[in-house]
Amino acid sequence: QVQLVESGGGLVQAGGSLRLSCAASGRTSSIYRLGWFRQAPGKEREFVATITWGTGITGYADSVKGRFTISRDNTKNTVYLQMNSLKPEDTAVYYCAARPNWAASTYVFWGQGTQVTVSS
Repeated sequence: QVQLVESGGGLVQAGGSLRLSCAASGRTSSIYRLGWFRQAPGKEREFVATITWGTGITGYADSVKGRFTISRDNTKNTVYLQMNSLKPEDTAVYYCAARPNWAASTYVFWGQGTQVTVSS
């Protein structure tokens, strides 16, 4: 099992920045990839960014490319999402998720989420 705890959400004005953190615990050696997802009210959950735990290879949704940066600190078992130039449409609950090395293309473990609200 892997436990994930997000933090760093809050209220920010458009154009501002926030950094989200996701601390992993438990069987972290089984983590292959960590991702950030978000869900706005009345909308489906959508992919935001991902990072491969070992190599650090990243991927982004087109909507956040150039504004958001995902990174990880393996010594702290923590992944970060630096969000710059925030827009009101970035308002959502942000979730961290882990794909273990035994799960093919599936994020199995999820955090509880952290609210990000961007005011115009």
